Amino acid sequence: MRQAGRFNARLMDELRPHVKPGVKTATIDKLVHDFTVDHGHIPACLGYPGESTPFPKSCCISVNDVVCHGIPGQNELRPGDIVNVDLTSIVDGWHGDQSETFLVGGREAVAEDSIKIVQCAFDCLYLAIDAIYPGCTVSVIGQTIVSYVSENFGYGVVDKYVGHGIGQKFHQRPNIPHVPTRQSRQERLHPGMCFTIEPMINGGSPESMCDRKDGWTVRTIDRQVSAQFEHTILMTEQGPEILTSTQHGPEPGHIF
Repeated sequence: MRQAGRFNARLMDELRPHVKPGVKTATIDKLVHDFTVDHGHIPACLGYPGESTPFPKSCCISVNDVVCHGIPGQNELRPGDIVNVDLTSIVDGWHGDQSETFLVGGREAVAEDSIKIVQCAFDCLYLAIDAIYPGCTVSVIGQTIVSYVSENFGYGVVDKYVGHGIGQKFHQRPNIPHVPTRQSRQERLHPGMCFTIEPMINGGSPESMCDRKDGWTVRTIDRQVSAQFEHTILMTEQGPEILTSTQHGPEPGHIF
């Protein structure tokens, strides 16, 4: 899992310079696919089974009001967009999974309201990581995120889409909701467990809708923007270890 996480983080750094105005999301996807395959690994998203059709691309790219599972295509990124790139790699049978939200064109190009949502999602991820400890309940994650957002913002914390256990399978138990639930109050994070934390923060309502045509693209119901950050975490006897830390991405405490 450490090897899978390191490669996935390296992949994120590899595509980082290409998330800029004028670049097609399909171009970023091709970079992801080629870099992964050229290193002997497998893009986990490609062909992942869905309710109606397998996912057709090698990564998820979600722009502005797309919450998650955006399908890369011929649309070009524009100054002022916020775009989440979600990568999952299979390395020798093990999965590394992470995502980042980028400001297209830099801070000066993006609306202040959108920057605040990106910052909130980023801070939620690291607040949740800092809050967990060996043997804690999964609900510590959701309670930390909901408390922070409700006390400081009027944003919606997405509850329909969750983090998850991860290892030789892409998605496995336990589910990692970003709001406290009855089930998450009963399950615990023990040393040796790997899982993702990936809070999705909407500028308005937490509700979303899935595109009926492609069966994957999830948009905010009120068309307000959404931001997300994700890491794969290993719980050790000493506490959480981030397996997908990048060399060139934002670190804890970063201000967008």
